[in-house]
Amino acid sequence: MTSLDKPTTEDTSADDARAVTEAALFEAFGGVRGMVETVLPGLLFVSIYTINKNLHMAAIAALAVSLAMVVVRLARKDTVKHAFSGVFGVGFGVVFAMMTGNAKDFYLPGMLYTTGLALAYIITAIAGVPLIGLMLGPIFRENLSWRTRNPGRKKAYTKASWAWGLILLGKSAILFPLYWWADTTQLGWVLVALKIPPFLLAVYLTWVFLAKAPPPIDVFAEMEAEERAEEERRAAREQEEERRAEDGDATTTGRHRRP
Repeated sequence: MTSLDKPTTEDTSADDARAVTEAALFEAFGGVRGMVETVLPGLLFVSIYTINKNLHMAAIAALAVSLAMVVVRLARKDTVKHAFSGVFGVGFGVVFAMMTGNAKDFYLPGMLYTTGLALAYIITAIAGVPLIGLMLGPIFRENLSWRTRNPGRKKAYTKASWAWGLILLGKSAILFPLYWWADTTQLGWVLVALKIPPFLLAVYLTWVFLAKAPPPIDVFAEMEAEERAEEERRAAREQEEERRAEDGDATTTGRHRRP
C-alpha cells in the first residue's frame, strides 16, 4: 500500500461522521422495521377492501395488525414510538371511516397529518429553528447547540427541513385530488405506493446535507467534562485546606513547645 492508498485521518473522521449520521437517521426514523410498520396496516386495509369491499373487516384487520406490532415490540422490549404512532394513525382512520361510512376517510387523518407536518417543516425552517434539528439534536447529543455555536449544522438542518417539507407537500398535492375524484381502491393503492419512495428520498437528502456539515458539538460530553473538572477543583481545594490546617496545627504546636 502506497502513501496515497493509506486512509488519512480526515478520511477516517469523515467515515465516522457518516456512520454516526446514518445511525442517527436510522434511530430517528425507525429503519426498515419502522417502514414496514408504516406500510403494512394501509396495505392490509386496501387489499381487503379491494377484494370484498367490506369496510368493517378492512378497518378491523388494519387496526389489529397495528396493535400486534406494538405487542411484539413490547415483548421484545424494543422502542415502541414508531409502532404506537402507527396505532394512533390507524385508530383515527378507523374512527373517521366508521363515523362517515366512507372507506376513503380511513386515509384522511394520515393525509391531513402529512400536510400539517410538511407545513411544520417549512415554517420552522423559515423561523430559524428547523424541525429536523429539533428531532435529531438529542440523538446526536448536541441538543440545540447547532443554533448558536454550529452555523454549518444549522444550515444543513434548514436545508433538510425544506426538503422534507417540499417532498411531503408534493405527496399531499397528489393524494388530495385523488381523495375527491378517485375511488377508495385507487386512492389506497396510490397512497401505499407513495409511502416509501418520498420517505427514502427525504432521508437520503438529510443524510447528504448532514454528511457535508460540521460534526455535532457533544454538549453532554462537555457537561460531563465540566463536572469532572469541578470535582477536581473541589478536591484540590479540600486538599489545600487540609494542608493549611496541618501547617497551622504544626505552627501552634511549635509555639507551645518553646520555653
